[in-house]
Amino acid sequence: MHELLTPLQMAEVDRLAGNTPALILAAGRAVARAVRRNYRPCRVLVLTGPGNNGADGIAAAQYLVHEGWPVACKKPEDASLAEIAAADLVIDAVFGAGLKRDIQPELAEKLAAAKRIVAIDVPSGLDGATGAVRGYAPKAERTVTFFRCKPGHLLYPGRALCGEIELADIGLPGSLLERIGIDTWANGPFLWRLPARQPAGHKYSSGDVTVLSGTLPGAARLACAAARRCGAGMVTLAVDQITAPPPEAGLILRDTPLAELLRDARRNVWVCGPGLGIEPAAGKLAALIEAGKTILADADALTACAGAPERLRGAAVITPHAGEFGRVFGPVGPDKLATVRAAAATCQAVTVLKGPDTVIAAPDGRVAINSNAPPWLATGGTGDVLSGTIAALLAQGMAPFEAACAGVWLNGAAANRLGQGLIAEDLPEALRAVIAGL
Repeated sequence: MHELLTPLQMAEVDRLAGNTPALILAAGRAVARAVRRNYRPCRVLVLTGPGNNGADGIAAAQYLVHEGWPVACKKPEDASLAEIAAADLVIDAVFGAGLKRDIQPELAEKLAAAKRIVAIDVPSGLDGATGAVRGYAPKAERTVTFFRCKPGHLLYPGRALCGEIELADIGLPGSLLERIGIDTWANGPFLWRLPARQPAGHKYSSGDVTVLSGTLPGAARLACAAARRCGAGMVTLAVDQITAPPPEAGLILRDTPLAELLRDARRNVWVCGPGLGIEPAAGKLAALIEAGKTILADADALTACAGAPERLRGAAVITPHAGEFGRVFGPVGPDKLATVRAAAATCQAVTVLKGPDTVIAAPDGRVAINSNAPPWLATGGTGDVLSGTIAALLAQGMAPFEAACAGVWLNGAAANRLGQGLIAEDLPEALRAVIAGL
C-alpha cells in the first residue's frame, strides 16, 4: 500500500465507492481501535467538524462509548478552552486532508489547548497534498488515515505533525486505484528491483562509472567508493593531473584529457560536479552532454547552471539540495511536489531534491517521496556518496527514475544501519551490507 493519493484523488475514490454510511462506520471503528490499542481508558473529547471527517469522529465516539469509555463529542465552537484542556485525550475530527483555507485563530487556540491528540486523516490545518500548514496545525501523537496515505503525511512539516501514522483498511477495493491513475508513491523496494549480476558477466558488463574530479578530490573519491560498493564493474577517477596514487586499492586514476576519455564507448556513466569547481564543471558538463553520455550532475555542475536550467538538458539525473535547487530553478515554495515535477520537466532529467523528505521526480510526472532517511544522514559528503550510488545503478542498466529512487532509499537504509555518529566515509561499506540484505 505504497501509493499516495492527493485529497482530490481520495475524494474520487470515495465517490466511486459510493461514500456509504458503512465506510464511515468502518473509519470510526478503526479510530476507536487505534485509541484502545494505544491508550488506557480516559476522558476523551472528540472535536467534530463538517463532512466525513466529523462523521468519522462521531462514529469513533460511539464505538468508544460502547466499550465503556467516558467520551464527549462537540463541535469546536461549542467546546470551551477549559473543557479541551481538561480532556485526557482529544480526537481531532475537525478538518481532513482537503482543507482549502487557513484555519481561524479561535480554532487554532482551542486545538493548541489539547494535551494529547489523535488526529483523523491529518491534524486539522494540515494540507494533505503538500504537507504545508494552513495557518496552524497541532502536533498529534497519532494519526489514523484510511485506504492510502497522502503526500502530506510524508512531506515536512506535515510528517513531523502527524506523529505515528496508522493506515487502516476500511473495505475500499484496491481496484479503484486503476480508475484514478497513480503517479505518486512512497519510495521503497517495491518500486524498483536492483540489477542482478550475470553468471557469465565480466567487469565491463556490470557497467563503467567515470567520476570527474577537481584539484580537491575528496568529494569525488566518496562518489567512487559508493559506485564500487554498489556494483559498478569499473570505476575511474578522472583528474586533470595526477599528484599522488589513489589510497584505495582498485580505484583507477586517469589524467587522460576528457576528449580522449569520451571516445571510450565502455565509459557509459559519468558523475559530474562533486568537488569539480564551478567553471570546470560548466565546460565538462557541456562536453558530456554534447557527447550524448549518461550523466549524473551534482554539486558544482548544478551551481554552474544557476538560473539556466536548460543547460542541464541531456543529463539523466540531477541531485540538488535545496540551496542548489533554488539557484537553478528558484525557490521550492509550499508545494514541493509540483515544484520538483516542474523542474524535472524543464530540464528533462530525473530530479532528486535531497532533504529529510527527499522527492524524486521524473520528467513524465512520476514522483516518489522518500521517508527512511534518519537525521544523522545530514552530514558533509553523504550527497557525494548518493551520486556514486545512483551512478553505479545507472551503469548496471537501471532506468534513471528507478536508479534514483533505489539510490536514495539505499543511502537512508545504510544510515539507519550505522546509527548516529556516522560520517560519509562509513556509508559505502554499509551500502554493501544493505544490498546484500535485499
